[in-house]
Amino acid sequence: MITAATTTPDMHEHDLSHLLRSENFQTWRREVTAIGGCAAPIHLTGSSRIYDRATGTVLAEREGEILAPCGNRRASVCPACSDRYASDAYHLLRSGMAGGKGVPDTAAVHPRLFVTLTAPSFGPVHTRRVTARGLVVPCRCGTKHHRDDPRVGCALDPESHDYVGAVLWQAHSGVLWNRFAIRLRRLLAQVLGVRVRDFRDHARLSYAKVAEYQRRGLVHFHAVVRLDGPEGPWTAPPAGLTADALHAAIRDAAHDVSLTVDRPDGTPQVLAWGTQVDTRPITSTTAVALENDDGEITDSALAAYVAKYATKGTGKSEATDRPIRDIAHLDHLDITPHHRRLIETAWELGGREEYEGLNLRRWAHMLGFRGHFLTKSRAYSTTFGAIRGDRRTYRLGETLAALDTPTEPGAVLVVNDWQVVHIGHRNDAEREIAIGIAERRREQRRTGSGRTP
Repeated sequence: MITAATTTPDMHEHDLSHLLRSENFQTWRREVTAIGGCAAPIHLTGSSRIYDRATGTVLAEREGEILAPCGNRRASVCPACSDRYASDAYHLLRSGMAGGKGVPDTAAVHPRLFVTLTAPSFGPVHTRRVTARGLVVPCRCGTKHHRDDPRVGCALDPESHDYVGAVLWQAHSGVLWNRFAIRLRRLLAQVLGVRVRDFRDHARLSYAKVAEYQRRGLVHFHAVVRLDGPEGPWTAPPAGLTADALHAAIRDAAHDVSLTVDRPDGTPQVLAWGTQVDTRPITSTTAVALENDDGEITDSALAAYVAKYATKGTGKSEATDRPIRDIAHLDHLDITPHHRRLIETAWELGGREEYEGLNLRRWAHMLGFRGHFLTKSRAYSTTFGAIRGDRRTYRLGETLAALDTPTEPGAVLVVNDWQVVHIGHRNDAEREIAIGIAERRREQRRTGSGRTP
């Protein structure tokens, strides 16, 4: 059960004062600091023991209650765990572009493109466009919107806006991506002059993609696409598969693919990509700027840029980053009328038998999007599991090094027996201090000034 108590200003001041004066404050602070300042920690009770594999001797043990980070990737829910997720995503993405984490450095010289695929239009929305000179262009409504204007992305005419089509597209966007990838391989096989089933004997298409919500509430996909030889990043692709050939094939594949589904009234709905398909070459440089003077994208900056997308929610509020159990709960959420209509449409469609397989009520809070925010092909790079496993091994190594008889991680067995007591801080005062710890750690990482004490 997640603790989500709301407090008045007077109650908050009382809780904060009580916490700071508590004799257990420093202990609590050390525990929260140890998990990075998690905003919604998991309280566990139980034990953990480290055994010597050879002798069965208990080398170290711990019993009682501990805190564990929530692990939520969304910055709106937990800034600390979001930062950790973004860091892992950065290493996953960059290793596929520049090598490392088990990927050879030669992958950096393979043809690589940064691709953006967007959703089509389901009706005009309020927009904010800025000229090269920094001037704001008036919206179709006649207003020069501020960047924080909540109307940006909302339908100009809600009554004519195709919310049903938008939700159906969102729910099938993962299928559309799969069809795009299949078509792309077919086109690349044509470039080589080989049969599609023989393409894997000559080359391999590797990618990592991240979904990002636009202001209008629909996702678009950013992807790093790389061409490899038949053994993945360890072998070079055939000479005919150049960056130019990949660029042309991506545009053709995005144009070619679609799928047709039935609307509630039985009429067919064709789902396809939007007309905005962007491809950029990626260079091997550690420049800070995202783009160089030639409009090429640098791999180091790109990895950080794309990793941030994976920590974003739907762009509405913290509350809608969690599933909705009852449509009446929308009355208590701070969301725009446009996003409310998308949620209501997903909820309504989710109650119809013909859309039962889409599980739209479960994903109504995500406006119908049912996919993972970061996915990759098998040979692109390492995995989240491997990255997190390395971190656990490193921390275990630190623990073992502090023992009277230091040993190596491979020589021990760790047995955990923990049960969840509850989730979240006891009040807003604890959460406020935890977020402050996370912000301080983030600033120290940015400036290189060391760890939070």
